[in-house]
Amino acid sequence: MTMPSPPTFLGMPGQWAKDFREPSDPYTNKIGGIPDWPLPIDADLLRCASCAAKLCLLAQVSAPLSQPRILFILGCVCGSGWRVLRVQKIASVDFSQQKDPGQVEGADVSEDEDEGNMDLEELGRALFEAGTLASSKTKNKKPPKKRQNRVSSSSPCQKPTTLVRNDNDVPVLPCFYIYSQEEPSPGDLTSVCSNYASLSIKENGSDVEDPSQAEETWDKEHYEYDKALTADRTYLKFKKRLDACPEQCFRYSYSGRPILAVAEEIKPGSCSLCGKPRQFEMQLMPPLLYFLQEALGDQRQMIEKWEWMTVIVYTCSESCCEETEQAKSNSKGWIVAEETVVAQYEESMPAQLSCLS
Repeated sequence: MTMPSPPTFLGMPGQWAKDFREPSDPYTNKIGGIPDWPLPIDADLLRCASCAAKLCLLAQVSAPLSQPRILFILGCVCGSGWRVLRVQKIASVDFSQQKDPGQVEGADVSEDEDEGNMDLEELGRALFEAGTLASSKTKNKKPPKKRQNRVSSSSPCQKPTTLVRNDNDVPVLPCFYIYSQEEPSPGDLTSVCSNYASLSIKENGSDVEDPSQAEETWDKEHYEYDKALTADRTYLKFKKRLDACPEQCFRYSYSGRPILAVAEEIKPGSCSLCGKPRQFEMQLMPPLLYFLQEALGDQRQMIEKWEWMTVIVYTCSESCCEETEQAKSNSKGWIVAEETVVAQYEESMPAQLSCLS
């Protein structure tokens, strides 16, 4: 029996923060700003593996299962350094008195039927309510404007005069809060790509007059054509999901499937703590970049190297949270696990797709 696909929740732009450095609680969903760590973090985890520069917070997402659990997605302005940290309460600690009212409630959705004890409707309501609560914490800031096909000349908020930095000279991006909504049914995606599937190599080579030359062209190009056709289908599916809700800043679907911008095989590896395989959990989407660029205004060159189409996060399929020496040493009952990030870039797409963007 085929298991139903887990639901997908969209992270939608809410209120801008009054101060991009304003603190919140760890269970607040937001883009940019400063990370609200529930425990001290090893400084090495906050530096870019490529250039050793300090990383800035791109997204903070509360994603509890059986325990409080937060994902911190960090990026480097160099454009090549990404990190995601899963910060989770260990199972042996009683956290009932520490729960924050803004926390997103949920349960495990796993690929194993025996472990699937989640009420999906309850999770959807909880995500929506928690995101709305976080957004309501700030006032007097306009929400980001709707993303258009072309970047508007107007900014979705008052433009900062400089890139905001904290006392430790860590870059701080413009901050806005996130609310959640369940993605509507995507419908039949295969119809979008049907025209591409019906394309003929013969039609593509109709200008070739010599039949033998046409046959030779087929032999040499059919592999490249098939590869481009697959890329076309992949990108069109990605674009259709994006166009259906053009303000989505991220997509969350624990143990679900990502929508790829580029057809490629992704091997996320295994958890560094327990060795179990990683699975998809969430991905960042292009409108997030648009809102940040608009807010930065004249300072947008600070993230000009961020040319990704999507940033995909894979986490431990067991979401392991057993007590470790790490948790004992910080005395706060949390663990920190570095998970896997895969960024897909526009430059990786075939040239013929540029006219579709």
